[in-house]
Amino acid sequence: MLSERSEERKGDQCERSICVNNPHLKSMKQDILYHLNLDTATHDLQKQFGDVKFVCVGGSQLRMKFFIEYIAKELGLEDPNGEYPNLCEGTDRYAMYKVGPVLSVSHGIGVPSTAILLHELIKLLYHAHCTDVTMVRIGTSGGIGLQPGTVVVTKEAVDATFLPRFEQVVLGKTVAYAAGVRNIEMESTVFAAMCKLSNIRAAVVCVTLLDRQKGDQLTSSHDVMVNYQQRPQILVGHYIKKKLNAFKST
Repeated sequence: MLSERSEERKGDQCERSICVNNPHLKSMKQDILYHLNLDTATHDLQKQFGDVKFVCVGGSQLRMKFFIEYIAKELGLEDPNGEYPNLCEGTDRYAMYKVGPVLSVSHGIGVPSTAILLHELIKLLYHAHCTDVTMVRIGTSGGIGLQPGTVVVTKEAVDATFLPRFEQVVLGKTVAYAAGVRNIEMESTVFAAMCKLSNIRAAVVCVTLLDRQKGDQLTSSHDVMVNYQQRPQILVGHYIKKKLNAFKST
C-alpha cells in the first residue's frame, strides 16, 4: 500500500519524492510489475523512466496513443519517421507510451482497473527514482447542467454518498482514505486518493460528452466526439509546455 506525503530537500529546492509504504520493497531481489510487463530484474527502470515529470492517464489505449503523438508534436519531439512503441506490449491489459519527460498510460474503465494500474505505475515511478512528478487523468464524463464539449478541471472528487473520500474494505473492515481536492467522475476518487498518498501532484481534466440532466444518450456525431476528446488533451498539453519552459528558465 501507499504512504503519506514526504519531501526530500536537495540544495535549496524541495523535491517531491514518490512514497511507498512497503518495507519489503528494498529487500526484494525482483519486483514484477505484472500488468505492465516490466520488472526490476530485467529492465533498467531508472534509465528508461527516470526523467519522467508528467504522467498522463486515461481510459482508452487509443486515446493515450493519440495524446503521446500530440504532445510530441507540441514539445518539438516528434519524429516523422518514428513510431511510439507500446512499452507494455507484452500484456493486453494496459498501454504505455513515452516521449521525453511525458508518460502516457491507459487505465481501462472503472475503479478496479484504475487502482491496479496506479498500484504498479506508482511503484514504477518509485523504482525509477522519479521526483517532482505531476500526474493528470485525461478523460470523458457526463456533465451536470453543462453543454457537451465543456472541459471540467476537477475541484473535489466525491463518492456515491457525495463525500470526498475513497473507501476500501480490508479484512472485513472499511478503511476510508481522504481523496483531497478533486472532482466527480468514475475514476477520480481512487486516482486522487492514491496520488495523494504517494506524494504525487495530481489533477483530473475531463470533457463532458453530454448533459446528464437532459438524458443519457450520446447524440453527437463521431467527428464531434473526437473533437471533444481532444479538448482536455490540448489543455494539458499547454500546461506541460508551460511547466517545461519554466524549468528551462530557472
